[in-house]
Amino acid sequence: MCRMLALAATILTLLAAPAFAAPATTPTAAPAPAGPAPRVKATPAQRAEAARVDPLARAAFWARELEIDARDTQAGLGLAMALRQLGRYPEAADAAGQVLVIEPENIDALLEAARAQIGRGQGFYAIEPARHAQALAPRDWRPVALLAVAYEQADRDDEALAAHRQALALAPSEPAVLANLAMYYAGHGDFAQAEQLLRRAVTLPRADARVRQNLALVVGLQGRLPEAEQLVRQDLPPDQAANNIAWLKAATARAPTGEGRSWSAVTGGGS
Repeated sequence: MCRMLALAATILTLLAAPAFAAPATTPTAAPAPAGPAPRVKATPAQRAEAARVDPLARAAFWARELEIDARDTQAGLGLAMALRQLGRYPEAADAAGQVLVIEPENIDALLEAARAQIGRGQGFYAIEPARHAQALAPRDWRPVALLAVAYEQADRDDEALAAHRQALALAPSEPAVLANLAMYYAGHGDFAQAEQLLRRAVTLPRADARVRQNLALVVGLQGRLPEAEQLVRQDLPPDQAANNIAWLKAATARAPTGEGRSWSAVTGGGS
């Protein structure tokens, strides 16, 4: 339509419009029913509160947040972590992977992807995200510690030991680093070195029950069952403690004694 025709159409429209609204002579139609109210994302306070509930509730919370906004990387990370803590490792790896599609250099997502693969026993597939995170944050001990465990699972012992030692150099007062290196030594039959590292770890403020239970395991596998039992009962309810103590007694009973004792022997994998 040319400019003049458009102008004419506008004038005709104005002329046709009444100067004021006439009173309605017929009832107006009822308004159409409104659709469901749009869902809104949780507030920062609600998200902070979600971090304090159990993993199952957290997984449901973050899944709802992702339904509202599929590109919400905080929700994706929260879901990945909750699923990993529930032992649903393949789903946790998928959730972390979705975050990495949006933010390929998200360090927390790379760490969660590595943790999920390690959790499912597929350490080989944790190596790449752990290395990527290490390249992005070379002074962060967490990617190196994960890399060490990933190498262990991939049967790359020399690289695993080097990574454990590098993590310890970066974080000498981190209980998880000391415990990881200790369990590497225990896995290679050096229980004395493992115990020394674990005794350092349990004195640190951030040490948790897992570190103490690792110490109980290493002490027990050296045949000091009464001391191991005391350590086990510090953190576990009676039924779980009894199961762990029974396992230790069975493991030490079937293992050879002396300097040649190996991890595979005490854990039933052969000498």
